[in-house]
Amino acid sequence: MTVYAGQGDAHRSLALLWGAPAEPRTGRSGPKPGLSVDAIVSAGIAVADAEGMAALSMRAVGERLGRTAMALYTYVPGKAELLDLMHDRVLAELPVERPTERPAEYLSELPGERPAEYPSGLPDGPFAAEDWRGAVTAWAENLYACYLRHPWVLQVSQARPVLGPAELAAMEALLRALRPAALAPRRLRGAVAALWQFVRGLAATTADARGAAAATGVTDEDWWAGRSARLVELAPDFAERFPLLVALQSEGGGAPEDGHLEAFRSGLAVLLDGIAAEGLPTDPR
Repeated sequence: MTVYAGQGDAHRSLALLWGAPAEPRTGRSGPKPGLSVDAIVSAGIAVADAEGMAALSMRAVGERLGRTAMALYTYVPGKAELLDLMHDRVLAELPVERPTERPAEYLSELPGERPAEYPSGLPDGPFAAEDWRGAVTAWAENLYACYLRHPWVLQVSQARPVLGPAELAAMEALLRALRPAALAPRRLRGAVAALWQFVRGLAATTADARGAAAATGVTDEDWWAGRSARLVELAPDFAERFPLLVALQSEGGGAPEDGHLEAFRSGLAVLLDGIAAEGLPTDPR
């Protein structure tokens, strides 16, 4: 299910995103005590977190707040505008003031996937300005963890941005982290696109893997066990036909769905190596 952002009234949606004073609404009753835009957005996120994007509706949000859907329209014109506000609110969880700090809760978002070399979590604290790799890694880890806390956000298409302050602040934070890498503008745009889509793609794969057992009623272990045995029967020469794949799987120690965190970390390292190679040469003096 793909949902496109920015489908509501542009004037009203952007005003809500950027905190403009509410405009008079004719033909509708006044604000209901206890309701606010913030409360409605929080309830929308709660619905989507608990039940998924498909369950999101003004009626469902109203029920969570103990109100009718009609009571919400004084504050938020409709579901399209609400989705924009929800998307930007979630991205507001990302660090902005100190974007070069790695998330202390990062590994706690990934139960069962803690690497042995980080028994107590990834190191936190500020990075030096020249340590752009550490800063970009922190940015990527924060975004990855945010997506996994709110996997419905991954169903919001990136074809058209929300243009909210938190979304733009997340982009600004990445550009700030990459600045010491001294990339030419064209390369910088490519690096930003590659990093954002890499994090989003790996988060989507992880989220899908987590939901597969619940959606299908079959655990990952049972799924792989049944298909692996049948594959051996149908292709007894599998190792001879696909030697590089077999070698990679043996080295990795598991099936392709295993080790999402390790795939994230190693893939990010490869991207950062490429970015480092593209950086402008420094003055040898």
